[in-house]
Amino acid sequence: MKLINKFFKPFVFISAASFVIGCNKELPVAEPIVTPAPTGSTIVEALDDANFSILKAAVNRAGAPLKTILSDKNAVYTFFAPTDAAFQASGIPSVDVINMLRPGFLDTVLRYHLVGGQKLTTASIPTTFPNIQEPSMLVLAAPSASLPPGLRMPIFPSKRGNIVWANNIPVLQGDIEVANGVIHKVAAIVAPPQQFLWNKIDTAADLTYLRAAILRADSGATATGSLQAALLNPAASLTVFAPTNLAFQQILTGQITLALMAQGMDQATAGATASFLASTPDVFSNPALFSALSAQTVKGIVVYHLLGQRAFLVNFPATPANVPTLLNTAIAAHPGVTLQATFDGSGFSVTNATVKGVANPSASNILVSPIPAPKGTSDQHYINGVIHVIDQVLRPQ
Repeated sequence: MKLINKFFKPFVFISAASFVIGCNKELPVAEPIVTPAPTGSTIVEALDDANFSILKAAVNRAGAPLKTILSDKNAVYTFFAPTDAAFQASGIPSVDVINMLRPGFLDTVLRYHLVGGQKLTTASIPTTFPNIQEPSMLVLAAPSASLPPGLRMPIFPSKRGNIVWANNIPVLQGDIEVANGVIHKVAAIVAPPQQFLWNKIDTAADLTYLRAAILRADSGATATGSLQAALLNPAASLTVFAPTNLAFQQILTGQITLALMAQGMDQATAGATASFLASTPDVFSNPALFSALSAQTVKGIVVYHLLGQRAFLVNFPATPANVPTLLNTAIAAHPGVTLQATFDGSGFSVTNATVKGVANPSASNILVSPIPAPKGTSDQHYINGVIHVIDQVLRPQ
């Protein structure tokens, strides 16, 4: 052992001394790492494409702030870019019409087509339900006092098979690489929404029963805890299945008829009385019916018509699939509703779509419309969600 110790001690000493001496040497001067500047055309330069003549005029008309953003080679963007045909399909036929529009309006519309800070290729957009949500470059003009400033309006890319959409607008040509991101050519203008869900429900002539049901459901609720508050919340993202007035009349007439017969009234008289009571939205505010249409019961029905995420029809599953509703926040084990969509031969649009409640004998049809909101009946897009009009009231139990 002594021989071994004598052998190793000098080695340890020499090694340690060498290490100390080595550490006292001057370090070489660090050279900065130079990141090469992106090469190739920017988004603005790519608008020289002959198919982008109207879009190029719109960017120029919008003014310097937007043009500067699209010219920045040090930034990264995803741009859902309408072609000339897309503008024409959306009712803007020429550059002359663009030049008659307000610059601020064009800036608003085009910023909604732009996702900042990331490059969303078609391969990176998932086929999952619901649509993914990305913040556009459009900042909400007047967010509520409870929300942070700079809240950006979301845009919703999705994919089914090999087809990509921005909201419900199909991408006709994707993955056009540019120095500051990627461009996807879309089939129409992806219009930014301007109203809240409640604004539509509160004023729509064909949704007066849904409005009355929501008001009944909110009886006794605090202002911030009401369904109206949720439907006016700019940070929410909901899907509303909105039964027509006729759908409400039919189910209410049937349920009231059964209730009156259970009290001893003959079928004919019960049916006539029920038909009269259900003939106006006042059925929800009739004190004589409060025991059957209590605020809690009606609220359970209404929230069963709401999804806690925004879903355009093109994002619906092609085979029946169960999706939770807001009723699941109270009854976690509830199976939710069953959704299904049928696409046309091209795969670009939905021809039929259904939503089925657990207790509905058959699925309710979504009234599919080729016209986007606010004139259509499906894919009505609002700041905090989307509305699909349906022909049945969904029954949770």
